[in-house]
Amino acid sequence: MKVGQRAGFKPLADTCGACELCRTDKECYCAKAVYTGLHCDGTYKQYVRSPERYTTLIPDGVSDYVAGPIMCSASTVYTSLKESKLKPGNWAVFPGGGGGVGIQGVQLAEAMGFRPIVVDTGEDKKKLALSLGAEHFVDFKEEKDPIAKVIELTSGGAHGVFVTAPQAYPTSLSYLGSRVGGIVMAIGIPPAGQSLFNFPPAQLIFRNQKICGTLVSNMADVDETLQFAVRGKLRLQPNVVGLSKFNEACQDLKNGKVAGRMVVDFNKE
Repeated sequence: MKVGQRAGFKPLADTCGACELCRTDKECYCAKAVYTGLHCDGTYKQYVRSPERYTTLIPDGVSDYVAGPIMCSASTVYTSLKESKLKPGNWAVFPGGGGGVGIQGVQLAEAMGFRPIVVDTGEDKKKLALSLGAEHFVDFKEEKDPIAKVIELTSGGAHGVFVTAPQAYPTSLSYLGSRVGGIVMAIGIPPAGQSLFNFPPAQLIFRNQKICGTLVSNMADVDETLQFAVRGKLRLQPNVVGLSKFNEACQDLKNGKVAGRMVVDFNKE
């Protein structure tokens, strides 16, 4: 690594590097992991320090505005897509897929040969989702029964449901319908005690359905996600704001007003 090279800083600032997990592809679950903005400075700062061994180099041809979201949201959902074991041609449903994590997942799912469906609301999110690879957009405010619509579109149910919006957890299993072997991937982290699953165990037993959680990506998955961007498969143009719009941008995100991803450029006023 040389002075002047572009590099990425992840949600995990570092891991111990010595435990059993750190010696596999599961280093992001290290018990001694250092979380950015929690255990060390880094979140919402103009300058940060990152250990060289745990810093990601950004390939040429990938803009800062695309690379920034990849460090967390795109790589996180990429790991979930990989671990779901879906195959090309399978239906991938994204409740809340018009948001920052979900819309990155839609692009990656299409690039991996899956058939994405977004369940969200609003014309901006609909237009964005369909332009970035979603085969269908189900507006949960306009559609009388969004779950029934998804089951109809998928001829029986999703093969995988990727939950990036925590409020979708209580209904997420329903999108699997009667799909034998369907899986729900838990990605979005809800407040403690909220957005709990509510399901009869018999549904999992008789249909071989599963629930699986994934955290952030390991270093290899971050590098793989960046290669999708190199190939032009991650082409989302985020909303870029300067410091003067920082607070406003945070409130818009909190209130669900942002379609796609928001990036703060500390070099802009």
